[in-house]
Amino acid sequence: MSTNIPNYVPGHNLLAGKSVLITAAAGAGIGFAAAQKSVEEGARALVISDVHEGRLAQAVETLQAMNPECKVSGKLCNVTVEEDVQALIRHAEDATGGVDVLINNAGLGGTKLLVDMTDEEWERVLDITLTGTMRMTRAMMRIMQTRGAGVIVNNASVLGWRAQKEQCHYAAAKAGVMALTRCAAIEAAEFGVRINAVSPSIALHAFLKKTTPPELLEKLAEKEAFGRAAEVWEVANVMMFLASDYSSYMTGEIVSVSSQHP
Repeated sequence: MSTNIPNYVPGHNLLAGKSVLITAAAGAGIGFAAAQKSVEEGARALVISDVHEGRLAQAVETLQAMNPECKVSGKLCNVTVEEDVQALIRHAEDATGGVDVLINNAGLGGTKLLVDMTDEEWERVLDITLTGTMRMTRAMMRIMQTRGAGVIVNNASVLGWRAQKEQCHYAAAKAGVMALTRCAAIEAAEFGVRINAVSPSIALHAFLKKTTPPELLEKLAEKEAFGRAAEVWEVANVMMFLASDYSSYMTGEIVSVSSQHP
């Protein structure tokens, strides 16, 4: 990945000695970019999850080859299933000797007018994007609070702030992720655990290009201050900052990775 980043110097060791768990990290999007960055930034161990077995195995192989000194493993997980979440947490704890950083990336979007939306379409987006983030956060908080340390980074969206047509379900879910981040952070602070979130606007990757009309992507990109969409690694960079000790006095914050903070 680093060869595609202009003027990028890899390996600043922001996560040196830390172990990282990332959900939905085997695709081409922000999750996999965050996994790559974790390896490059010196993580001692990395666990990624996904719902696609073949894609997960390939991602683990790619990440392990990047840095043989970082122990990389994968675990299938559907964040809508509590048993899967608990199994993932157990695997991550055993594989790493204790998770220092959780990055909640699992989410599902869609485009549908509210008047045409079914209960099932609404519930699926909310269950994966919001409730899935809650399940992972809840499970990890229980362990991190006992240890008295840990960091959780959630993936929100500017749609948690901004109104956009045909995005009622996704915007509601991401606004919920923002509220969850703020409230959980207050509960976790007394235990030495920090919880923050990134709020990207539009970050281009293969799946987004496949599922979104090109004219809509172009229209959204034109709204950005730089006149273009973000690259996934640009969002992952901010996640690395929030996961690192450089953000040690930040908790309950929603960091906009765009020019579109309200």
